[in-house]
Amino acid sequence: MSPEEADHQAGDHSNGECYVDGGVGESPQLPDGLLRLWAPYRSAYLTTEEKVDDPFLEIPKKSDEDGLIVARGETVYCVLNLFPYNPGHMMVIPYRQVADYSELTDDETAELSLFTKRAIRTLRRASHPDALNVGMNLGRASGGSVPHHLHQHVVPRWTGDASFMTVISGSKVLPQVLQETRQLLASAWQDVVEEESAKREA
Repeated sequence: MSPEEADHQAGDHSNGECYVDGGVGESPQLPDGLLRLWAPYRSAYLTTEEKVDDPFLEIPKKSDEDGLIVARGETVYCVLNLFPYNPGHMMVIPYRQVADYSELTDDETAELSLFTKRAIRTLRRASHPDALNVGMNLGRASGGSVPHHLHQHVVPRWTGDASFMTVISGSKVLPQVLQETRQLLASAWQDVVEEESAKREA
């Protein structure tokens, strides 16, 4: 059965005509008036059978590709945000579940700082943002989505990135699937590490 036939069967035939949901506003160039933004990577959440209390403990158990991990360290790792504000939105996260920055060990603090610097350099190399937001939300009242496991956000920003899509409809349009973004940033990250090593040896 074609979509048109299905719509016809499901429609209201009281007046001899089929009802078609036109959505909000008018888009006469589209068959049914609805504009669809496809986000296939979100299917991972729809098909997950069991929700975990702390996803940041589970991510490192996956491969870099499946976990969207950009880089791994001894005490922290860097991962793409599954719900990015902008393309390239990364998070630096300690492997250990720790809620407050003041509870980090000296080694964790040092490597979290190092990975944050590398994330900034990686974004500047790969996507040339106009600016960056860097920070963390500590505690549920601050807006943290996983308040019992701290994570440092590194978000690239461009002039005008709060477009009409964001302001009017509360939507973000992401031009690249996350797996491609991860591969691009992982490669740029390695370049940054090699540059750091070359400077130390110079």
